[in-house]
Amino acid sequence: MALNIVLIEPEIPNNTGNIGRLALGSGCNLHLVKPFGFEIDDSRLKRAGLDYWQHLSVTYYDSIEQFLEINKDENMVFLSSHGTQNHWDIPFGDNMFLVFGKESVGLPKSITKIHPDKLYKIPLYSKHVRSLNLANAVSIVVYEGLKH
Repeated sequence: MALNIVLIEPEIPNNTGNIGRLALGSGCNLHLVKPFGFEIDDSRLKRAGLDYWQHLSVTYYDSIEQFLEINKDENMVFLSSHGTQNHWDIPFGDNMFLVFGKESVGLPKSITKIHPDKLYKIPLYSKHVRSLNLANAVSIVVYEGLKH
């Protein structure tokens, strides 16, 4: 099953590099929405993605609006610590878009307010943890999706 990993305004190059490696290893496509918190040729991104980046299916967008307009007819779900449904309840399907927000603040409210029925979370079992690392969260959801 091909899935699409979408990172809205990623800030940390190491996370993006690791997610790129994950996308390639899991057969997913990667979509990166600007602005980024780093330069795409950042050495930390390349180190985390190693020499795999050139083989990756990656699409770049200049803004959230551009991403949403181009992909308006696609099947999307949105991952957020504010979701009310758990990630294992996502109705995974081929070519689904898994949309993740930036590390510091997650998805913008403009997205979470419009799509409350498509908002999912990874459950946390400690009150001392606000959220998971982005690369870890993407890994959890992608491999759950590959089971289906």
